[in-house]
Amino acid sequence: MRLALFASGGGSNAGAILDAIDAGRLRAEPVLLVSDRPGIGALARAEARDIPTEVIAPLSDASRFAQALLNALARQEADAIALAGYLKKIPDPVVWAFRDRILNVHPSLLPAFGGAGWYGKRVHQGVLDAGCRVTGATVHLVDDEYDTGPIVLQEAVRVEPDDTPETLATRVLAVEHRLFPQALALLADGRLQVEAGRVRILPPSRPSAS
Repeated sequence: MRLALFASGGGSNAGAILDAIDAGRLRAEPVLLVSDRPGIGALARAEARDIPTEVIAPLSDASRFAQALLNALARQEADAIALAGYLKKIPDPVVWAFRDRILNVHPSLLPAFGGAGWYGKRVHQGVLDAGCRVTGATVHLVDDEYDTGPIVLQEAVRVEPDDTPETLATRVLAVEHRLFPQALALLADGRLQVEAGRVRILPPSRPSAS
């Protein structure tokens, strides 16, 4: 699987994905890192590994923005995308071109605390304000709306009585770092099947008899 990473910040999820590739837990080749802004940590992580990078800022003309992304992906022959802390909405033409090949990680148990404007600290503050006892992380396939694509994997995280948004974020992020590479490995191994808007995880293929 030729994997493109999209990121908007420090890139800790991108780093976890790259570490999983290095460790042999994810059969993928990282071929591109796309960011919407220069000078971020995710770009530095990619450049340190000699992964091609491109900074593509969203354009007022949505069709030109979509085409710029598609051109960058085509140049590196990417066939899957991981949204590793990418805060911009993926244009519809990119979603359509990579249907069921784009994965995103979100710091809550979707559909709770998802949608436009729900990201980062806002999610964890919302969980605490609502008095939730449990939150977690979700990896899902991307469709043409915010955080509504079919869920691939989820894992719960207990909310402690003395949690702050920062302490809760730290524990949820640790789950994201484990869950995201697992979901990408399922994609790389051809084990994700979408049926009626839901993801079915297929069993691993058996080795052929010699």
